[in-house]
Amino acid sequence: MRAVVTRVSSASVEIDGKVTGKIEKGFLVLLGIKDGDTIDDVKKLASKVCNLRVFADSGGKMNLDLKAVGGSLLVISQFTLFADCKSRRPGFTLAARPDVAIPLYELFITECKTAGFPVETGTFGAMMNISSINSGPVTILLDTETM
Repeated sequence: MRAVVTRVSSASVEIDGKVTGKIEKGFLVLLGIKDGDTIDDVKKLASKVCNLRVFADSGGKMNLDLKAVGGSLLVISQFTLFADCKSRRPGFTLAARPDVAIPLYELFITECKTAGFPVETGTFGAMMNISSINSGPVTILLDTETM
């Protein structure tokens, strides 16, 4: 399971011309689920994301987590995070099929909500337009295989 976590001042997702999710300060999370990912991967990754200390403290050091700054999450499903780019046309056979990926995506959202964070989302499998104002910029790549 992979997540690209970007610290944002604001972010939103639009589907068919309608904003379906919007946050202010927090994280834009692009979440990729591969075949073979488990509930344990979801719990590990959600905990890591919710506890990342990448917001500046009073001394300007990245020392505060999402809770300390009153942040939110915008979580977007992103199967392309598992693209095989050996050729010029990416393949996506490593990405989990929807019947496996959707429950794990929904569990990730639930885990973040259970941790006490407001969570906005896109729609799994929809064509989405994502807007963000990146803060820093700070972008972290997390992969459960290397955590």
